[in-house]
Amino acid sequence: MTKLFLMIVVSLASIQVAFAEETGLWYRQPAKQWVEALPLGNGRLGAMVFGGVMTERLQLNENTLWSGGPKDWNNPGAREVLPKVRAAVLAGRYAEADALCRQMQGPYNQSYQPLGDLLLHFTGITEPTDYKRSLDLDRAVATVRFRDGKATCTREAFVSYPDQVIVMRLRCDSGERVSFTAELASLLRHTTEADGRDTLTLRGRCPAHVDPNYLRDTPEPIRYEEGPQAEGMTFDLRVRAIAEQGSVGCDGKVLTVTGASAVTLLVSAGTSFNGFDKSPGREGRNPAEAAIQHLRAVRNLRYSQLLARHEDDHRRLFRRVSLDVGHAAGAEARPTDERLVRFAQGEADPALMELLFQYGRYLLIASSRPGGQPANLQGLWNDSMRPPWSANWTLNINAEMNYWPAEVANLAECHEPMLRFIEELAVNGRKTAEVNYGASGWVAHHNADLWRHSGPVGDGSGSPTWANWAMGGAWLCRDLWEHYAFSGDKSYLRDRAWPAMKGAAEFCLDWLIEDGSSHLVTAPSVSPEIGFVAPDGTRASVSMAATMDMAIIWDLFSNCIAASRILSIDQGFAAMLEAARTRLYPPRIGARGQLQEWFQDFTEQDVHHRHVSHLYGVYPGYQISPATPGLFAAARRSLELRGDEGTGWSLGWKINLWARFLDGDRAFDLARTLLRPVGAVVNEVKVTGGGVYPNLFDAHPPFQIDGNFAFTSGIVEMLVQSAGEEIVLLPALPKAWPAGSVSGLRARGGFEVSLSWKDGRLAGAAIRSTSGTDCKVRYGDRAVAIKLRPGQARNLGANLN
Repeated sequence: MTKLFLMIVVSLASIQVAFAEETGLWYRQPAKQWVEALPLGNGRLGAMVFGGVMTERLQLNENTLWSGGPKDWNNPGAREVLPKVRAAVLAGRYAEADALCRQMQGPYNQSYQPLGDLLLHFTGITEPTDYKRSLDLDRAVATVRFRDGKATCTREAFVSYPDQVIVMRLRCDSGERVSFTAELASLLRHTTEADGRDTLTLRGRCPAHVDPNYLRDTPEPIRYEEGPQAEGMTFDLRVRAIAEQGSVGCDGKVLTVTGASAVTLLVSAGTSFNGFDKSPGREGRNPAEAAIQHLRAVRNLRYSQLLARHEDDHRRLFRRVSLDVGHAAGAEARPTDERLVRFAQGEADPALMELLFQYGRYLLIASSRPGGQPANLQGLWNDSMRPPWSANWTLNINAEMNYWPAEVANLAECHEPMLRFIEELAVNGRKTAEVNYGASGWVAHHNADLWRHSGPVGDGSGSPTWANWAMGGAWLCRDLWEHYAFSGDKSYLRDRAWPAMKGAAEFCLDWLIEDGSSHLVTAPSVSPEIGFVAPDGTRASVSMAATMDMAIIWDLFSNCIAASRILSIDQGFAAMLEAARTRLYPPRIGARGQLQEWFQDFTEQDVHHRHVSHLYGVYPGYQISPATPGLFAAARRSLELRGDEGTGWSLGWKINLWARFLDGDRAFDLARTLLRPVGAVVNEVKVTGGGVYPNLFDAHPPFQIDGNFAFTSGIVEMLVQSAGEEIVLLPALPKAWPAGSVSGLRARGGFEVSLSWKDGRLAGAAIRSTSGTDCKVRYGDRAVAIKLRPGQARNLGANLN
């Protein structure tokens, strides 16, 4: 067993070769729809590559390109309405509380905007055959290759984090020349002009306001402002052509390349974004400066150098984790879209799950890097001025879900944009807490945007099930704590995490009220996006002490208490939290044996609802675990009642939950469901509901990226868990994976875990410490305590078998 394990963890070179040869998506035809195009990104710039032969399209994004600017979204009148809402709730007048909550709402947040399109129109191609379009996850390079007569034409594209440019290389062998025109287009108001003979520039402006896509029949859903004091982000987009032989010219509308043996295109962009608290229209930066600077910085780099710098940077992150759960003969030789259909028809293809697991890691690297914005509802990629749900940060599950794999899947650096986002949101949230509720600390609600919108949205007509949920800040603080839990970095905990965590806890202390029976409760309180039927038949959504509220606050208080002890600070405040925690309204078991979703055993308006918010204490929290067997069984019963259907992200949450319930086969079934090819015809039936699109983007539907990330974290939870006092190996291994291996996963306490299994049992395991702390490792009913120095690893196979 030891020899088997050492082959797995030591032979990293062979594992990395396997990445390059096997880990990717590919297709036999160009993309016709956006959800067939292949995503590239560097955490700031994004591109969707369609792979057309005669006309190529790269749809482009820049992650600070949003509508609007900072504004006052707070509602002073909410403070006067709050006592009325609470009185109605305590009296059981829930429908009245619903109506009153609408008076506490404020304006909607802004929308993420598309940057534009790079369109290439080719001439001289006569007989395209043997077409292949691919995305190599290990290289983060999209490639189109086809034959034209005797020549092989190749187009490669990537987005460089080190050099902050989009790069595309076009060439043909056998002496064939490359000729095309390139144009830049945008849905936003814009103009184009030449910058010398080799560069085409597009300059534009975003709207001052864009309504969310779900608001129908609004008189002016997209509003621009004019004049010297106009609000609206401005932007600068440039494409430069570097031709080997041949000629390049630009007339201000198109860039023309004629008769080149090879061409490198460099795309750069900048916006006027100058911080979440500054007007992009009146206090913004000059967007041309960044766009020009990035092009100027790479002017002396050859294509081979740009590619090498990009690949080295990407692989430094991507190759940290390898996974092998088996292979089916011939399956990986098929195009990805064909594999999806065959898998849905029942054919074995275990490597397809491995592919989607690594795709989630790839997408996080591509959409979330230090210095950029966090991954939003669509990660980095968007082609619409009114994208679904504004492509914002939805804080009642989706934004947090995006970062579930960040720590466990060994991409802690990719967590940084979210951690900074939380710190900035806390600044605005402190004012919202004071103005709206007369509370200390800071608060965030259901939606946030580039401007760190912290108030409740809805504009007086939104459903309180989402608009009046006030636990966004408290939940986000779990990200702050998790980053410490995996790293053990006390300086980070003291200087960055603790101020925001303490502020959120201060708000929660003020937000809690007594229920008349010695408990502390939240009121108003909702279970996100689902309503209930009261005993008198009334349909409502607002009550008190929704199970999710209490679980989030319990979690936050517990983490704050732990942080206070670790840092030896604010012991008096921690004592207040401990006293309050003992009085929190406890989770209850209902008549169906389920964990109640509300403080009373109300009936759900939709028993199969996509949200499973009351199970927060199971995952991502750990208040409910095998150590609390009664609640653990009740929570499991709740998940059974919800059912196995759902949107893509809902299926992803359920994978993680079933893994926490130690049911690997049920988790596997949900993972299989998430791989349904939405829009394809399987067994003569068109696939609808949650699943994936041809490019493996998660389908809510429509596209939301959160399900991709939840899938990745769910696979980790099946193989390694560390939420409690132990690192548990193979806690939820499904029968469908009788043999396999994984390396590079991370566990709380500062550990990396690698392991292998055979015949459904652990074959070998090694733990490497990054911080030098002690740990206990468990497999089944066997456990071993180990002490390691920083950087030291230990093979545990013999101890646990």
